[in-house]
Amino acid sequence: MHLVYPAVLAALLFCTGLYGVLARRNAILVLMSVELMLNAVNLNLVAFDVWLRDELHAGQALTLFTIAIAAAEIGIGLAIVLQVHRNRGTADVDRLRDLRDDAPDTGSDAGSDPDRPDREEKAEAAA
Repeated sequence: MHLVYPAVLAALLFCTGLYGVLARRNAILVLMSVELMLNAVNLNLVAFDVWLRDELHAGQALTLFTIAIAAAEIGIGLAIVLQVHRNRGTADVDRLRDLRDDAPDTGSDAGSDPDRPDREEKAEAAA
């Protein structure tokens, strides 16, 4: 088997995943794109393991570790996305900046800004 075929397929998968990460706004589609990128890496690991005829099968062992890490990543990532969707009503990645906690300004009084709501108002809006 030639090494070119799986390498080209892995490059196409990785580029598709990279495009999905950079162009998509939905968090679930971004997670799926990250999974595509990890699968491209797995394909390269196994292809090079077969091509090099490694007796220890290090590429396949690393692939198993990558699959385990990807499963943990998708589990935690999906839980975070579902919680954000439940609280905010959207899974839009651009709106996730609204989740950050604004630190009070050290030089001025943070409560004097009429555009910034107090923490109590934020808590009431979230409930």
